[in-house]
Amino acid sequence: MAFEGRAFEDDLIGLIPRLRRFARSLSGSESDADDLCQAALERALKARDQWQAGTRLDSWMMKITRNIWIDSVRSSARRRTTALDDAGEIAGDGEQQVESRALRVDIDAAMDRLVDDQREAVALVLVEGFAYKEAAEILDIPMGTLTSRLVRGREALARDLGATA
Repeated sequence: MAFEGRAFEDDLIGLIPRLRRFARSLSGSESDADDLCQAALERALKARDQWQAGTRLDSWMMKITRNIWIDSVRSSARRRTTALDDAGEIAGDGEQQVESRALRVDIDAAMDRLVDDQREAVALVLVEGFAYKEAAEILDIPMGTLTSRLVRGREALARDLGATA
């Protein structure tokens, strides 16, 4: 039993970068994302007996993170940014890094302009790589609704990024 608990905790630790990225896409600031991530981790540790071994821990954690965000943050009109972390920057010469940061700022701004529903769908599927079915389950919406939010979100991003390029 102690070994299973340690494996659970190790798996949670491994998910922290992804949780922080998703939390940033929801909350809008690194400090709020850190608070949201911490709250999700605390809730998961308290409710570890509710997680079913053999199921996807990352999906369970994304759902917890989203539920906490809905409960505590959604009512406020905060600025939101996308969830690309420092690991996503291009290594290389200074010019590449400047271009990478500029592109990241453009993407952050475009994500910020998406409506909440589209931003959540884009963050889970395009940024975090969840399958449509998993993302729909995390968001607790039908697959068709997720698909339409993704289509509208992608179109809005393409229009927005095309206009700034």
